[in-house]
Amino acid sequence: MFLPTTAPEVENLGWDGLDIILVSGDSYIDSPYIGAAVIGRLLLKAGYRVGIIAQPDTSSPEDIGRLGRPRLFWGVTAGSIDSMVANYTALKKKRKSDDYTPGGFNNRRPDRASIVYANLIRRFHKQAAGDKQSADSPPIVLGGIEASLRRVAHYDFWSDKIRRSLLFDAKADYLLYGMAEKSVLEFANILKEGKNPAGLRGLCRIAREKQEEYLELPAYERVAGDKAAFIEMFHTFYRNNDPLTAQGLVQQHGDRWLVQNPPAPYQTQSELDAVYALKYQRAQHPYYESQGPVRALDTIRFSIPTHRGCYGECSFCAIAVHEGRTVRWRSQESILAEARQMTRNPDFKGYILDLGGPTANMYGFECQKKLERGACLQKQCLYPEICPLLKVDHKPQVELLKTIRSLRGVKKVFVASGLRYDLIQADHLCGERYLQEISREHVSGQMKVAPEHTEDRVLRRMNKPGTKALLAFKEKFEKYSRKAGKAQFLTYYIIAAHPGCTEQDMRSLKRFTSRELKVSPEQVQIFTPTPSTYSTLMYYTEMDPFTGEPLFVEKDPQRKQQQKDIATVKQKRRLP
Repeated sequence: MFLPTTAPEVENLGWDGLDIILVSGDSYIDSPYIGAAVIGRLLLKAGYRVGIIAQPDTSSPEDIGRLGRPRLFWGVTAGSIDSMVANYTALKKKRKSDDYTPGGFNNRRPDRASIVYANLIRRFHKQAAGDKQSADSPPIVLGGIEASLRRVAHYDFWSDKIRRSLLFDAKADYLLYGMAEKSVLEFANILKEGKNPAGLRGLCRIAREKQEEYLELPAYERVAGDKAAFIEMFHTFYRNNDPLTAQGLVQQHGDRWLVQNPPAPYQTQSELDAVYALKYQRAQHPYYESQGPVRALDTIRFSIPTHRGCYGECSFCAIAVHEGRTVRWRSQESILAEARQMTRNPDFKGYILDLGGPTANMYGFECQKKLERGACLQKQCLYPEICPLLKVDHKPQVELLKTIRSLRGVKKVFVASGLRYDLIQADHLCGERYLQEISREHVSGQMKVAPEHTEDRVLRRMNKPGTKALLAFKEKFEKYSRKAGKAQFLTYYIIAAHPGCTEQDMRSLKRFTSRELKVSPEQVQIFTPTPSTYSTLMYYTEMDPFTGEPLFVEKDPQRKQQQKDIATVKQKRRLP
């Protein structure tokens, strides 16, 4: 069954009302890849009556009110993508398509969706109470990636300014950050018992008084006008994201305070397994399916997530802040159970389109010191070199892939999440075997890798490895592909106009890709400054946040496009 999204569905379940209503900027896709679906199913399993309203009409409070008022709380998410990223390109042009909207048209997700939906809910409350919002209205709780990455004062590329914590702009009651499964269950239990959730880990709130024992970030008013203070703030914010070491944070906004409690503990493996054992329909709810299909299902319907978190800490990526720097993985039994269930789906044709996570080959190993003491504050797992305490081991994933492809009903298992080739080379016991297995059995014609650039001074800003590791990987991948008798190739993801990158750097990249990789890059994207990343910090401040030295940042849209064009144009003459 799907979670109800209409009043007749609630009645058919024999419910006289709902405890929790989730509001999402995505269509309702019941999949373990969709945050609102995961949260809804977890709450349902815990005994709560949960409904979902997806992409409500924002022109009136009627659509948002079709399920009535929840007894406990409203949960609001902009969806699987920050709404401004979903709606605009890196050049601030409106996107025409949306993979999470029925029919594929970008016409249902509002800009700054978390703010819009919170306002819409308050309008509904006022209408229901005769133009006066009731004091006992259920609280509005923000969650999802938009809320998580905008939970403190942050740089917003689309308005080109420092914005307040999303809690203040949305006028919501609470914000649950990170993956939030543990915190949302505890939050619901606290409200059910009539208690105050103010001390809940993983929660942000607004307070009149400063929480004295918490670390104080520079005030919003200060960081809005002082780039050095904003850098100081971001360093403190970034370093306090690990559940084992993080302190609570406070930040003054005018006469009130943002209070961020320490992060919720990571889920244990058994807790993570339980999330993926829930009875997802792997389909779009019929109410929304009648409005058109969603493209996202083409890739996620028959894919299996194996782990969360990432060691990489790429400067342009927010995974470290949202999912964490510690990798947690599901048991092989859990993954096999999901694969077996998939084979019983009448629409399954035998192909698992992806078996992976944020990066496919981070399954099944982690630094023991990190597991016991938390992520290191002064060093990283992979950059500038792979830490010797991270015992890289691809054996668990080799065994997993081999077992799944032997299941009855499975014709092929693809690894499409992308690979860290430096990790493969660091695994002296099983790296070669892993690459052979991938090349022979798990590539759908092309393998994604993300060097992002080729010039060392740009790669250094990105926290990415150099080209030596890339060329060694390319040589071995091609060797094993030939050995398997397959015409396979690598697809290279490149970023243009990253902070520190000049047109000359892109010309050097073009020469390298032409001469060494024998390709003209096609998967080139212009850097988009998104909240809560170090690359965005560089973009806004035009400084190296670690040294304070000035940094060239391309901000002219035409010149950004020129950087991309340099990489993608098929040159007929030799580059100067």
